[in-house]
Amino acid sequence: MSQDIDYGNLMHTAMRGLIKSVLNSVADNGLPGAHHFFITFDTRQDGVELADWLRERYPEEMTIVMQHWFENLEVGDEGFAITLNFGDAPEPLYIPYAAIKTFVDPSVEFGLRFESPDDEEEADPIIEESIEVEEGADQQDAEVVSLDSFRK
Repeated sequence: MSQDIDYGNLMHTAMRGLIKSVLNSVADNGLPGAHHFFITFDTRQDGVELADWLRERYPEEMTIVMQHWFENLEVGDEGFAITLNFGDAPEPLYIPYAAIKTFVDPSVEFGLRFESPDDEEEADPIIEESIEVEEGADQQDAEVVSLDSFRK
């Protein structure tokens, strides 16, 4: 038995459980109000499923936007499946929760960031409380964006 409590892994598990609960609610009821999500994930993570052309274009990480158009959202214990529109071409994706690096809902200034010891910054998980969002930003369905503008 370990002498230490692994708070980092416990926090990651809790944060992934929160994402799973939110996605389950969206699968059952749709996105309420102005809610929308930016989800950045590691495309190299075991279990990630995406089209070859997307993997070639985003060999390390990718950010998806869940907003106006998505379908086939299926939430499981280890990850979620979703179909998004990329240039009028529906593409199915499967994203394990372990692959998620950030989960942001700019409509309510909420964000989660998962960090690993391999990251250059601190290894502890960080809960972002305030995220600045550019007013009037025109988002397209499933547009891949950089989250740097949302980080403090």
